[in-house]
Amino acid sequence: MKFNSDSLLSRDRVGGVIFLIFCLVYGYQTTIIPLFPGDEYEAFTARTLPWMLTIAGIFLSLLLITTAQPNTKSGAVLGFDWRLLISFILLMIAYGFGLTWLGFVLATSLFLIAGFWVLGERRKSVLFGASFPFVTVFWLLLTKVLDIYLEPGYLFLSL
Repeated sequence: MKFNSDSLLSRDRVGGVIFLIFCLVYGYQTTIIPLFPGDEYEAFTARTLPWMLTIAGIFLSLLLITTAQPNTKSGAVLGFDWRLLISFILLMIAYGFGLTWLGFVLATSLFLIAGFWVLGERRKSVLFGASFPFVTVFWLLLTKVLDIYLEPGYLFLSL
């Protein structure tokens, strides 16, 4: 196979490299998750699932890098929708702040509604039907079944 700039700078390969870097940084962060005393002898700890996600992410990103097909256009980001990317980054930042103030259920539902809206969905039945019921079931699963504490948010604590 002859390598040229088209085959080396394909969108899939650049995305795979970015995802690989993200997974490596995330993998490093999993090593500094504190453990409770005695957890080092347990089969499943706070580090187990993040470590599995890291391994899966590294494997998938390497698979994407090695199997990427060259673009027909030159350059990796030609025609990329930067406005959509920046909209989602701003939406994620707003979600991070909203999570503290609004709580999990309301902030996550609003995040999903806004995300669907940015992607072009305008039907209210889909916007509300795919956000509030899904988030409520997920919240019930986390809090009632798995007994995970999710902060209700300053808004609900002040009521």
